[in-house]
Amino acid sequence: MFTISQFAERLGISADTLRYYEKEGLLAPQRNASGYRVYSGRDEAWFGFVKRLKDTGMPMAQIKRYAELCAAGDATIAERCAMLEAHRQALAEKQRELAEHQAHLDDKIRHYAALLQKQNQSAEPFE
Repeated sequence: MFTISQFAERLGISADTLRYYEKEGLLAPQRNASGYRVYSGRDEAWFGFVKRLKDTGMPMAQIKRYAELCAAGDATIAERCAMLEAHRQALAEKQRELAEHQAHLDDKIRHYAALLQKQNQSAEPFE
């Protein structure tokens, strides 16, 4: 079990960020006898997954909905699975778009490299 400061340090975030996630319903730490928040390895795994969803572009409203579904129990497994499948599909589409953009950039880089090579060849003195 970790205090809020220990947990924040462990995750590389601020205690205020943890409080924000709790306020938003994304973390639900236990409280010790003194009323202080205590975090477990399970909280760490959950936060890691929430962060992964956020880092992959899932909107906060959807992350909150996902958290609500998880808290509601096994009756929501199908809906959770559908949410994750939809998010995965969106990520796959984004990857395709990024690959297309990268290919266009590669074409432009090759074009400029060829122009530079021509410039360098024409700048060479005749022997």
